[in-house]
Amino acid sequence: MSLFWYLSVSFVLFFCGIAVMIARKNIIAILLGIELILNAAALNFAAYTRFLNQNLDGHIMSLFIIIIAAAEAAVGLAIVIRFYQIRESIHIDDATQLQH
Repeated sequence: MSLFWYLSVSFVLFFCGIAVMIARKNIIAILLGIELILNAAALNFAAYTRFLNQNLDGHIMSLFIIIIAAAEAAVGLAIVIRFYQIRESIHIDDATQLQH
């Protein structure tokens, strides 16, 4: 497989993540969209490292992205669970009422 195919899959993942974040009003779906975007970035780093640099820099960045995505999922889901306990909804429009 060439670099083009890796970048194509990464673009599809990134576009799906953006589409999910824009189209959905569910907080969990928005978190999944963010995960898709982070996975697209990790795939880009790994692909460019494999085809251009031939060192471990991109793989290390991909590992950091995976760690950040896991931490984001844990913290995000904890916030969603607490939000559900308070409002009994996970609709993003209900979260704007928390500012007041």
